[in-house]
Amino acid sequence: MRPHLPWRRAERRGLRLWPVGTVLALSFATAIAVAGAVFFAGWDLLGAQGLRSERRLTSQTLFDLVKLSFGAVAGAGALVALVVAYRRQRVDEDGAQREATRLHTERFTTAVSQLGEESAAVRLGGVHALAGLADDAPTRQLRQTCIDVLCSYLRLPYTAETDLPQDDADARHAYLALREVRHTVIRLIRDHLRLPPEHPHSWQGHDFDFTGATFDGGDFSGAVFSGGAVSFADAMFTGGTLSFRRAVFSGSMVRFDGGTFSSGAVNFSRAVFSGGIVGFSRAVFSGGTVSFTGAKFSGGTFSFSDAVFSGGAVHFVTAVFSGSTVLFDHAVFSGSEIHFSGAKFSGGAVEFYGATFDGGAVVFSAAVFNGGTVNLSDARGVAPIGLAFSPGSPTPTGLVLPSVWYSREP
Repeated sequence: MRPHLPWRRAERRGLRLWPVGTVLALSFATAIAVAGAVFFAGWDLLGAQGLRSERRLTSQTLFDLVKLSFGAVAGAGALVALVVAYRRQRVDEDGAQREATRLHTERFTTAVSQLGEESAAVRLGGVHALAGLADDAPTRQLRQTCIDVLCSYLRLPYTAETDLPQDDADARHAYLALREVRHTVIRLIRDHLRLPPEHPHSWQGHDFDFTGATFDGGDFSGAVFSGGAVSFADAMFTGGTLSFRRAVFSGSMVRFDGGTFSSGAVNFSRAVFSGGIVGFSRAVFSGGTVSFTGAKFSGGTFSFSDAVFSGGAVHFVTAVFSGSTVLFDHAVFSGSEIHFSGAKFSGGAVEFYGATFDGGAVVFSAAVFNGGTVNLSDARGVAPIGLAFSPGSPTPTGLVLPSVWYSREP
C-alpha cells in the first residue's frame, strides 16, 4: 500500500488580472492619496499657518494654474500608460511561461516513451533526459512530475539476480542491462540531493516514492534528505550494497516501514540523523548486513517498533546517540546479531518497551552510558551481552534494566 505523501499546494496556473477599470481606479486613488500625504507633510514641515487670499489673479499665477492642470493631465496619462505597460508585460510573461510548459510537455512525452523501449541504451537516454527536464522545469510541480516518473520506474516489477534461471546467459545479460538503468536512476537522484538547496538544480525538499521497490544495490551516499517525504516502505533489499554512507537526514520523513532485508548490505555508516522522522517499523531483518556504524543520532525520531530481527546482522558499532528518540518498542530479537559495541549514549532516549530477546546475539560490550535514557525495563528474555549485572551492583546512569537481569550471568 502506498504511503500517504503530503499534498503540496498546486502552483498558480494561468494568468489572473483584475479588470482594467478597477486597476485604474485603485491606481488613481493611490496616487491622490500619496500626493495628499506629501502635500500635508510639506505643509507641516514648512510651518504654514494658512493661505494668503488674492482678490485678483496675476498673469504668473494664472500661468502656474494652467501648468498645474496640464501636469495633472500628463501625470494621469503616464499613470494609465504605466498600468497598460505592466499588464502587457504580465501577459507576455504568461505567454512565455505557457510556451515553456508546452515545450517541456513535448520533451517529457518523448523521454517517457524511451523508458518503455526494449534497448537498455535507449532507456538510459530516457533517464538522463528526464533528469535534465527536471532541472529545466519551469515550475516546481513539473519538476516533481519528472521525479515521480523516475521513482515509478524503480517500482516496476523486477527480477533480482538471486531469482534468475540457472545457466541462462540471455536472462543474465538482460538483468545486468536493466540493473544498470536502475542504478543510474539512483545515482542521478543522489547527485541532485547532494546539491545545496539554493542551487537551481537541487532536488532537496521534493518527494521520493520508492514504495515496494526492489533494491539490489545502489548509491545514495552523501545525499541530504532535508525536506519532503521519502518512502522505502515495503521495499525489498535483496543483494548488492545499497549505500547511505554519510547521508544526512535533517528534516524529512523517511520511511523504511515494512521493508525486508534478506541479503546483501545496506550501509548507513557515518550517516547523520539530526531531525525529521526515520522509520523502520515492522521491518524484517532476515539476512545480509545493515550498518549504522559511526552514525550520529542527535535529533528527530528513529523507530524500529515491531521490527523482527531473525537473521543477518545489524551494527550500531561506535554510533553516537546524543539527542534523538530511538524506539525499539515490541521489536523481536530472535536470530540476528545486533551490535551496539562501543556505542555512546549521551542524550535523548532509546526505548525497548515490550522488546523480546530470545535468540541471536545482542551485544552492548564497551558501550558508554553518560547521559540520556536507555530503557529496557519492560524488555523480556535473556539479557543482552554486556547488560547483565550482579544483584546490588550499580548500573550506569540512564540505563534502566528489568530486575530479573541482575540475577543472570552475562
